[in-house]
Amino acid sequence: MKLKIYQVDAFTAKVFGGNPAAVCILDGWLPTEIMQQIAQENNLAETAFLVQKNSTFELRWFTPEIEVDLCGHATLASAFVIFNHYGYTEKTIRFFSSRSGELLVTKKDNGWMTMDFPTDQLVALQGNTAIDKAIGLTPLRTLKGKTDYLLIYNSQEEIEAIQPNFHLLDLLDCRGVIVSAPGKNVDFVSRFFAPKCGIPEDPVTGSAHTTMLPYWSKVLGKTQLAAKQLSKRSGDLQCEYLGERVKISGQAVLYLVGEINI
Repeated sequence: MKLKIYQVDAFTAKVFGGNPAAVCILDGWLPTEIMQQIAQENNLAETAFLVQKNSTFELRWFTPEIEVDLCGHATLASAFVIFNHYGYTEKTIRFFSSRSGELLVTKKDNGWMTMDFPTDQLVALQGNTAIDKAIGLTPLRTLKGKTDYLLIYNSQEEIEAIQPNFHLLDLLDCRGVIVSAPGKNVDFVSRFFAPKCGIPEDPVTGSAHTTMLPYWSKVLGKTQLAAKQLSKRSGDLQCEYLGERVKISGQAVLYLVGEINI
């Protein structure tokens, strides 16, 4: 069997920036173990698999280790492929995930794409010594979303300087840990660590912004926010908080088109 594969750098306008994702559009679903093996072989933060059902694209995401509930950059990469390489002429793509429900991506005239995602639900915690030890820096606040912890710090410099203990992070009861602070040239900055998923540090994490947006929107008193993820590759996002939903916008660029033989 031969499968076409696209690799796209998401949340960037240049190759080798942002977060790379693989995209495979299938005629029908493969066995889950085969999709997991493909994702492991790709060894990218995420591989997205899609099957078109009428006007909707069913969507699943795999890291090299597990299937995840939601992935922003691989959804953006999937939309980029459909808009630019699949002969799709509408301005909005309707995705459906059995784990996250309906997800919409709209193409804007300036080349950016806007994802419409459900907002994460945050619970404030008193603090967690195990998390603090794993990150190596005690936060101002600790919150917990559906799958990730969110740690809030004073400054961008603190976020840039964090050197986590990935072994200790791997022991935590979560998908990953987000660290975030006010930014110098944007509203807020972040980094994201998820060794349990096989991703020590994710370059740009769209889904993490569904967790950060309700917090920063309240703190900063605004609904439209600019964000930057401070990985080595880095990524830029324009965000809008709408209560139960959030809009996350970014760019993407094609890196390769290939063929998988299985």
